[in-house]
Parts: sequence; structure tokens; C-alpha cells
Amino acid sequence: MAKIEFHFDFGSPNAYLSHLVIPEIEKRTGVKFEYVPVLLGGVFKMTNNRSPAQSLAGIKNKPEYERLEMTRFIRRHKITSYRSNPFFPVNTLMMMRGAIAARSLGVFERYVDEMYRNMWADPKKMDDPNVFRAALDEARLETARILGLIETQPVKDQLLENTQRSVERGTFGSPTFYVGNEIFFGKDRLRDVEEMIIESLRFLKT
Repeated sequence: MAKIEFHFDFGSPNAYLSHLVIPEIEKRTGVKFEYVPVLLGGVFKMTNNRSPAQSLAGIKNKPEYERLEMTRFIRRHKITSYRSNPFFPVNTLMMMRGAIAARSLGVFERYVDEMYRNMWADPKKMDDPNVFRAALDEARLETARILGLIETQPVKDQLLENTQRSVERGTFGSPTFYVGNEIFFGKDRLRDVEEMIIESLRFLKT
């Protein structure tokens, strides 16, 4: 079975919405997604891309349509835990390095849930070191160890390597998904991702 990957950054609301829907797909298919932390700012820099807030600025009707599509997605999946972050844009470097650290400590999944919650369900200014520390404390994660690790060179290097490799494979934004080497971009492509997973599973049975 091909590896199923979710390349994500906590700063993307669409990646958060994807994170809420992925468990549904995992349950239906029996296949686990591998979460790959990347730094979206680094992705943009390497690909000469810009955030939607910048790229859609001044364009008539398109931002409104993007909001409509988000509303439809939220309604389709019965999502109730999404709020616009009033502090957006948030510098996610600290959080993304924290994800690398959390994985090495065996608390990755809980860390991801908590960071997303504090970004998009109960939104806070997560690039404030004091707010970040308080979020770790509240979640009873290993605050001191995570804060120590995010300052280490191996953690910094791993996030950079993840980001560079992701871009080399075709990533230009978040959320990006891979089914083997097949790339899919955007939360609305999750249906296509699921279809390819099911197709791959059928192939394995033949």
C-alpha cells in the first residue's frame, strides 16, 4: 500500500479543517495518514508563492467565493470547532519546530491536536512565547523538554529538511497530500485522496 502523507503547517485554516476530516477517511479506509510538519513560510519562499491573504487582495469576487467554499466544507463535514483567528497571520516557526520535538518525545498526535485547537478552535496568539508555553502547560505536554528541543540544531534541521523535500516533490502550499508519489493540494481534494486510497486497496486485493 502506498504511503499516505499530509504535509501541514498550523498556520493554514484549510489544513486544520483537513485535520478534522482525516479521521473520517482513516476510519472508512483503515489507512493511517502520516503527518509531515513543514514550514509554510519556507514553502512560499522556495516556490515564490504567497498566502491567500496576499494573493487574493484586491481581486473582486474571488475572496468571497473562497469563503463560500469554506462554509460549504464546514457544513458538509458538520464541523463546529472552527473560529477565525483574530491574531492571524501567526508566525508558526515555534509551533512547527515543536511538532518535530513532540514526535521525538512520543507525544506528536496530542501536540498536533492541541496546537490546532489553540489556533483555530479556541484561537490565541500562538507566536507569543508566553502564550505558547501556557498552551503546552494546559495540555500537560512536556513543556520544558519541548521548549528546550526547539532550540536545538537537529530539530531546526529536521523541519528545514522536511520543507525542502516537500517542495522538491511538488508542494507549494498547505494542505498538501501525497498518495505514494501522487500529489493533491487543498482540503477539497480529500475526496480524490480517498478515492485513490480505495483504488489502491482494491489493486492490492486483486
